[in-house]
Amino acid sequence: MRFVWPAPVLSGLLSIALIAPASAQPDAVAVAESLFNRGLADMLAGRYPAGCPALAESYRLDPRAGRLFTLAECEARWGRIATAVARYNDFLALYSRMSEAEKLQQHERYKVALEQRNALAPLVPQLTLSLPSGAPAGTVVQRDGITLERPSLGIALPVNPGEHVVTTRAPGGPVHEVRFTIDKSASRTIELEVKLPVEEPPRARPMDRPPSQVVGPPVKPIEGPAPSTETSGPSGRRVVTYVAGGLAVSGLVLGSVTGWMALNESSRAAEACEDDGPGAATCSPEGKAAGDRAKDLGKVSTIGFSAGAVLAGAAVLLFLTEPSPPGPRAAAAARSQASAAPRPRAGAVSWSLLAGPNGGGVAVHSRW
Repeated sequence: MRFVWPAPVLSGLLSIALIAPASAQPDAVAVAESLFNRGLADMLAGRYPAGCPALAESYRLDPRAGRLFTLAECEARWGRIATAVARYNDFLALYSRMSEAEKLQQHERYKVALEQRNALAPLVPQLTLSLPSGAPAGTVVQRDGITLERPSLGIALPVNPGEHVVTTRAPGGPVHEVRFTIDKSASRTIELEVKLPVEEPPRARPMDRPPSQVVGPPVKPIEGPAPSTETSGPSGRRVVTYVAGGLAVSGLVLGSVTGWMALNESSRAAEACEDDGPGAATCSPEGKAAGDRAKDLGKVSTIGFSAGAVLAGAAVLLFLTEPSPPGPRAAAAARSQASAAPRPRAGAVSWSLLAGPNGGGVAVHSRW
């Protein structure tokens, strides 16, 4: 069952729609008036790219007949005749719903709009865009940034003369762009192209190959670590120097101690002996024993001092003549030469994975 509004009710609703924005939104009306004055000035000065959008915004905020007519005039002067024809048609439709008093006020504009619409309509280009039959569902088509749904494809639609950009994009695919120019009164059909998503080829598994092709990577022979050129402790020469120095100190200490003991025993022997003249002395057994000990200790002291002196000299000589250790650069160069030197290889080992109708296995190959 369809509900039909009575004519008086429809007329009342249209009247309210025409006057409601101006009475309900005074701030919007003020903004619309300012935009209209600026857009009209730009239009009269030939600055249509700035003037027409200002007039369109003015009409959106305060949809009056005069603003709509001026907007249609601006679009016509700008050369956007398809848009201008649509605006003139909107004005004529609005005029048809006006009261007699309002029609009398807008009569001159009505005549101009009717003449302009009739003159420009045959000059509007017609463009038909169609997708290929294999285009996937969900393909997005845009003309000059405006999305066209499926009902808008495959039929002739009015467009403004000049350059246009049409893009297509399948779900997950890249954007395909087409640029073209269409003249007045022209009719053109464009079969769009859709770029499908690029699918990567599946990687073959090892068991999908013939047995002769299923060869694993060669096994690298196990080799010992490269000899290090750096020393982790003192060299053998330094160890000998340390040992000689230690023995020299021991010999000097031994000579000092035994020398002091020899002097002590010699003093005892002198006290226990009586001088009987030049070269003759009478000693008691204790004095004679002390004298013998003094002689023996003197010999040991002499040997200790002599050995300590010789070893000390040898230690000093070894220390002074020891070569300095290599610096960081020399050590790095030595490591580089050691790593670059060819090493003997015991053999190259590789494995193969075999698969056949009667079973499979792993074959190991080596070359010596």
